[in-house]
Amino acid sequence: MNSAPPSSPVNPNFKWVFQTAGRTIAFGFGSGLSHIAPGTAGTLWAWAAFLVGEYFLSTEDFVWIIGGGILLGCWVCGHVSEELGRKDFGGIVWDEIVAFWLILIFIMPTNIWMQILAFILFRFFDAVKPGPIGMIDRHFKNIDSTPSTPSSIPQIIWRGVGIMVDDFAAAFFTLLIMALIQVMVR
Repeated sequence: MNSAPPSSPVNPNFKWVFQTAGRTIAFGFGSGLSHIAPGTAGTLWAWAAFLVGEYFLSTEDFVWIIGGGILLGCWVCGHVSEELGRKDFGGIVWDEIVAFWLILIFIMPTNIWMQILAFILFRFFDAVKPGPIGMIDRHFKNIDSTPSTPSSIPQIIWRGVGIMVDDFAAAFFTLLIMALIQVMVR
């Protein structure tokens, strides 16, 4: 494993991110390099990729991509976090991407206003982390300590789970609010 020791954190740049497939995926194909709100940039990338993908992929294809993306994300997010020497670096946006795809797979097809509302709700829940979302995020950040020696593979995967799980909680609450709105509108 070519992990950077935690005592010398890496400052990711375009060249570093695109040196490996794992980094490229974790950084959302470069969207996580945004200096302003990388999570929002990653979510916008997810939205655009989903809309383009709708022309070429079926719902079943998206389900497989999201499922594989979740499994892959547990590895790449944890591994890149290990390389960076940081628990949950903001530029790692694969978690936002897959979580937003999950939202879109449930709400599409829908009009642009509902898509915008889903985007706003998801970004709110992911950024503010109210209630249970914050508890989940704090739980994983408190149990994950970045050791001075390289982490084992299970530790890396568990760190990846921790990076991803709060975004899936944010997606759940976004979908819950969207469902309540749909019920109230009918």
